[in-house]
Amino acid sequence: MYNKKDGQKVQCYLCRHGCVIESGRRGICAVRENREGTLYSLVYGEIISTAVDPIEKKPLFHVHPGSRSFSIATVGCNFRCLFCQNSEISQLPREQGRIFGKSTQPGDIVDMARRTGCKSIAYTYTEPTISFEFNLETANLANAKGIRNVFVTNGYMSREAIQMISPYLDAANVDLKAFTDEFYTKQCGARLQGVLDSLRLMKEMGIWIEVTTLMIPGLNDSPREAERIARFIFELGPEVPWHISRFHPMYRLMDRPPTPLHTIKRAREIGLKIGLRYVYTGNIPGDEGEHTFCHVCGHLLVERLGFSIRNNLISDTRCSRCGTAVAGIDV
Repeated sequence: MYNKKDGQKVQCYLCRHGCVIESGRRGICAVRENREGTLYSLVYGEIISTAVDPIEKKPLFHVHPGSRSFSIATVGCNFRCLFCQNSEISQLPREQGRIFGKSTQPGDIVDMARRTGCKSIAYTYTEPTISFEFNLETANLANAKGIRNVFVTNGYMSREAIQMISPYLDAANVDLKAFTDEFYTKQCGARLQGVLDSLRLMKEMGIWIEVTTLMIPGLNDSPREAERIARFIFELGPEVPWHISRFHPMYRLMDRPPTPLHTIKRAREIGLKIGLRYVYTGNIPGDEGEHTFCHVCGHLLVERLGFSIRNNLISDTRCSRCGTAVAGIDV
């Protein structure tokens, strides 16, 4: 997905960076290279990681709860988050100039997902947009076999990319990392507006979305910021789940302490007060905020411990007490 420019320059429009790339150079993601006016993906089929994960790990709590998802990734990312939890593979091309993985075909991924009894394929661990062509082909094949497709994404893909993948993309967990442009610019090397636009477009196109915010002490954890994020999600739809995760020092942000538990719980209370139906706490195993409750009668519907489901009382997609519909995909 690119246009030719003057001379041998090209402009990539796969994500919202819209990199203009000189011949012999790579874009911000460091995995797309201009070779004499033709833009090449360096990670097509170069799978660095595969795993069978609980869908709750994505986290997607309203997509086939309790099911398994076949998870894949290539190296590279179009963000440079200072708190990245997978920096050893996401930043490898940018920091070391290295690209590697096991050569794999889209059909291989679909076959492995079927053999392992997975109901979905998750494009995760690093940003799925940077391996878009491979993921698109895989998703197309998976869709034809009745296997769901889910993105775990920073939400910075272009409008064109979202439109292209939308017939095959069932769900996405989108990181809304903060609600200030300053945070996105300094901590991630991106802009807030692009993520907001992507979330709106995904919702418009019928892709099930869940939102995750990693709350980092002193950077994006104020009550005001939590309220702004919650209000934006409410505008998308009160049924959109919000996952609020606890930060632990990672990568280049080792000077910050873990997020206090009361900060996460306070943010959850803010989200519920604004009217969000499903607000979850992350990285706090055993917390009440891991569970799904009926937003009408308050009945406990899905009891979780970490990524495991201990009890599921949803009855035919409805609350087993009052009959209220529970939003999601095959909940």
